[in-house]
Amino acid sequence: MITLAAGLDYVDLNFLGVPEIIATAVLHGTSGVALIDPGPSTTLGSLTASLARMSISIGDVRQILLTHIHLDHAGVTGTLVRQNPAIEVFVHERGAPHMIDPSKLLASAGRLYGLEMDRLWGDFLPVPPDRIRSLKGEERISAGGRNLEVAYTPGHASHHVTYFDPSTRMAFVGDTAGIRRPGRDHVMPPTPPPDIDLDAWRVSEDRILSWDPDTLFLTHFGPFHGTRVHFQDMTERLALWSRIVRRLLVDASLDEDQRLNAFMGEALLELKRKVGGTEAEQYNRAGRLDYSWQGLSRYWKKRA
Repeated sequence: MITLAAGLDYVDLNFLGVPEIIATAVLHGTSGVALIDPGPSTTLGSLTASLARMSISIGDVRQILLTHIHLDHAGVTGTLVRQNPAIEVFVHERGAPHMIDPSKLLASAGRLYGLEMDRLWGDFLPVPPDRIRSLKGEERISAGGRNLEVAYTPGHASHHVTYFDPSTRMAFVGDTAGIRRPGRDHVMPPTPPPDIDLDAWRVSEDRILSWDPDTLFLTHFGPFHGTRVHFQDMTERLALWSRIVRRLLVDASLDEDQRLNAFMGEALLELKRKVGGTEAEQYNRAGRLDYSWQGLSRYWKKRA
């Protein structure tokens, strides 16, 4: 548990036994506890133990705030609601139906993760409809003793929202501000299929910057200052990756596997130059480069 401000902490979920991959923000006040992106079911034990060290139980949780419904962010939500039926789940309206009936979401994820689904993510239980609070964006909500603003921020996912706490000027950005390891200045954009939208992503970046946040809280991983420099680095890398993808897509001498391997080779080489081999491996755990190829190649094929 790491304290960010009074009543605002975050915990490391130690995903698959590896630290600093997935972070859950914990807002707590006299009105109860709120969790932002509680993670997958495979990290439930770590989440529960971390909360217990703060003298918090799942029975104390009143709200779960999801930035989006990808399994590494939202997978444990239904399990937590089953343990504590009083929990309200805030999620964008496009993601809400999939929290109620996750069958299509799980089928799509299964095509991406294959036999690794259970090992990586565990159960994804449905959330009862009466526990869902659908968001469009531009709402103001109360959670964990704080008044938060909500913005619709697609780009990484069509069902993505960002939460902003004016009292600390902290924006809880999910994956919209990419992946960044503590102590590093390298920002890696996560671009998995199926609904990467680079034009929408740029609009979302502008919307977040309109708050003039002092701190970005990334689910992968933790708080960072220097918001504009952070987004600039991510935007430049998105442009670099897009140039690589578009070049490979028009190279008729390559088949799909060769294109994938070529992209991963170029992206991984740049990553190792920036952060070193060990850190590059940890970045790739948080946002796999093969999935980023799939998302960006799908996007640019559609644009073509």
